[in-house]
Parts: sequence; C-alpha cells; structure tokens
Amino acid sequence: MDKNLIKEAQSLINPSATNRRDFLKSAAVTSMGVGYVAAAEPVMAQAIKTDFEGIAAQDVEFTVQGFSVPAYVARPKTTPKNGLPVVIVASEIFGVHEYIADVARRFAKQGYLAIAPEFFARAGDPNTLGTMAEILKEIVGKTSDDQVLADVQGAIDWAAKNGGDVKRVGITGFCWGGRVTWLSSAKLPQVRAGVAWYGRLVGDKTPNSPSHPIDHAAEMKAPVLGLYGAADTGISLESVELMKQALAAAKNNKAAQASTFEVYPDAPHAFHADYRATYREGPAKDGWAKCLAWFKQQGVV
Repeated sequence: MDKNLIKEAQSLINPSATNRRDFLKSAAVTSMGVGYVAAAEPVMAQAIKTDFEGIAAQDVEFTVQGFSVPAYVARPKTTPKNGLPVVIVASEIFGVHEYIADVARRFAKQGYLAIAPEFFARAGDPNTLGTMAEILKEIVGKTSDDQVLADVQGAIDWAAKNGGDVKRVGITGFCWGGRVTWLSSAKLPQVRAGVAWYGRLVGDKTPNSPSHPIDHAAEMKAPVLGLYGAADTGISLESVELMKQALAAAKNNKAAQASTFEVYPDAPHAFHADYRATYREGPAKDGWAKCLAWFKQQGVV
C-alpha cells in the first residue's frame, strides 16, 4: 500500500473512524451527487449550495471498454452554436458526492459543460466497507491509472456528442482527483489545461499506479496550475519543490514550462472542501478565482 496515499486518505477521513460503524457514519454516500462524505460531523454550516437557476444537471452514463461509467453532468440550459467549453471534475477518494456535484454546478454557472465521472464504479461501494484500510485496498487500490485515464477520455468523447467543444477541454480535481489532473494533463492530448487541488505528486509505485506526476513532467501536454497548502500533512512541500524542479528541467516542453504553483501558507489539505472543518475561505476563494482565470488564460473558455 502506498504510504503517501494512506497519509492523504487520513487527512480526508476522521481519524477516529476506525471501525465499521464509525466509518460508515463519517463516510456514507446515499447516491451519486447526493449527500456528503463528511470528514467530521456534522457537515459544516458554511457548505456551499449552488442553485439550478440557468443551468441543468443530470446523471448520465457513457461506455468505456464495455463498462457503463456513471457521471454527474451540469451545464447551462442554452448551448451556443460553437458548443460549450468542457471541464472534467475529478473527485476525492470517495467519488461523486454532493460537494463534487456542487462544484460541477459552479462551473455550469460559469458557462461550462461540467462532467464528474464516477471513477470508482467498477471497484465497488465504499458504504459496504468498514475501515479506511479496506476502502484503500478494495476501492482505490483496485482502480488503475489506465482505467481512470480511459474514463477521462470517455467523458471527453461523451461531451463531443452532447454539446461540448472538445477543442476547449480543462480538467480539475481534488486530492486523489488532483493527481488525476496531473496525469491527464500529461497523457491526454485533448486536455488543454489542468488545475490540480492538492494532488499527490510522488509516491510508491504499484501495478495499478506504476508512475506518478513527477515521472511525467517532461511529457506534459497541457499546463497545470497546482494549488497546495503549506500546512498539508499528507502532501509535503518537499514534493512540491521536487515537482517544480522536474517541470523546470523539461526545457523543451512548453506545457511543463508554463505550469505553475500557488502555495497557501496556512492552508491544510482539502482547504477547498467547504463542507469540512479543513475549509479555509480565503485560500478556497482565491484558488477558485485563479482556477477560472487559468482556464481562460489557457483558452479553455
């Protein structure tokens, strides 16, 4: 088991949730996009609720390698003739719950076709597992990077047939999804820009995760804005510095050279997660503004 992944997950889950009852109490999801996976109870009062005025949202499915991948989609009610800019929203390790769905609606309000795939659908339901170790082993550990990247491509292909302009594709993700953002920006040619929120950059190599973002710095196909917290106990500033050095060393790669970081001095892991006690309003709002500006700067919107 990747020790860095365990540390990241520990920052997502209530440390006291070690038995089945406590884990389910802190991590239950009723269905895709409904209910919160709360790291602490109750869900924080500051949790943002984005309304549906001017936008539409629905659950969809698209087929990848014979499997129907569920996804939550939010979009403006009106689609222009040239299509909508597309943003893939990559979730935390708990999949598509209310927080991720709300982020998708926030992008829809900004004019995007936002797609949040349920990457863990093949592996199983975390609600059936009792401990953090089980969810890491049985859900996250059985979800391969190749499968996730195929699902991201599947979401892009679905967008192409449903009003999306796939010449304007961005991806953003949170913790586990932040790592997915880096990998997608390195490996998928249609991705134009990425915004990675506290995504893991280094780690142990496993059959399902044979490499990490730092290994692909010289292969970047799209520039990434990395948003990190200096008080993150799961992702070290040392790893951020190593990634910066790897990107800087890729002299002939324009996307690598254009990638950049914003590190918030006092922000912990998951500082954007407004439903949790880790939320930090200042860095979260600043990071969101920088995310939107980055996508605009890189021609996504």
